[in-house]
Amino acid sequence: MLDIKHVTKVFFPGTVNEKVALEDISLHVDEGDVVSVIGSNGSGKSTLFNMIAGTFPVTSGTITLDGKDITKMPEYRRAFEIGRIFQDPTKGTSANMSIQDNLALALKKGMRGIRYSLTPEKKERFKKLLEPIGLQDRLEDNVGLLSGGQRQALTLMMACISHPKLLLLDEHTAALDPGNARIVMDLTEKYIREEKLTAMMVTHNMQFAIEFGNKLVMMDEGQIILTASGEEKRKLTVPELVERFRQIRNKDFAGDEELLTRDGQ
Repeated sequence: MLDIKHVTKVFFPGTVNEKVALEDISLHVDEGDVVSVIGSNGSGKSTLFNMIAGTFPVTSGTITLDGKDITKMPEYRRAFEIGRIFQDPTKGTSANMSIQDNLALALKKGMRGIRYSLTPEKKERFKKLLEPIGLQDRLEDNVGLLSGGQRQALTLMMACISHPKLLLLDEHTAALDPGNARIVMDLTEKYIREEKLTAMMVTHNMQFAIEFGNKLVMMDEGQIILTASGEEKRKLTVPELVERFRQIRNKDFAGDEELLTRDGQ
């Protein structure tokens, strides 16, 4: 489904500021996989997502999505196939539009250009989607009136109902308080399961990474240093992950263990 082969990203090559952000990364994601990506600050997690989304060009290597080479495809074209949710809850929605209009736009994207009308049936569908966060009776309210947690949950719904081939969750609970982070994580699992999506999630929270999905990828200094899936992943604990990092890299996990084990991010 997603094939990343020998991808390297070098910023400012040939200058005194040259920095290797990704070094010979290879990763395969099957259709239906839900992958957690963890690593300390500067490990290359966000750069990896930027390479997949097309935000920055790769220095070398190839990226294939659903059998199509997208290595040189511009970001705006990839956006029809790849959904992405960022830390900032304001990035995925239009504050000056109503909740129902935001959802309608997301559905239109998923329908690939077919004219979309806001029918009573669609409104009922939206109400059911919004019930878990208590917004089912606020369809006509502007999104700018919502809290950060509500807005991020709405962004998540919009990304999922557009049925992207790949959903990228880029630390999408990091700006939320622990309670809202847990709510959004529970909704994330619910919508991915119901819409049968393939997804990747960058997180600083090891507990979320262990609980979320069927595969786990650990990164450090621009490299993938550990992968776990299936039963191996299900049996992992946070202390075991920290210790495995220490054994592989012969150093501590950047002193972030307390941050990585708390309930929120």
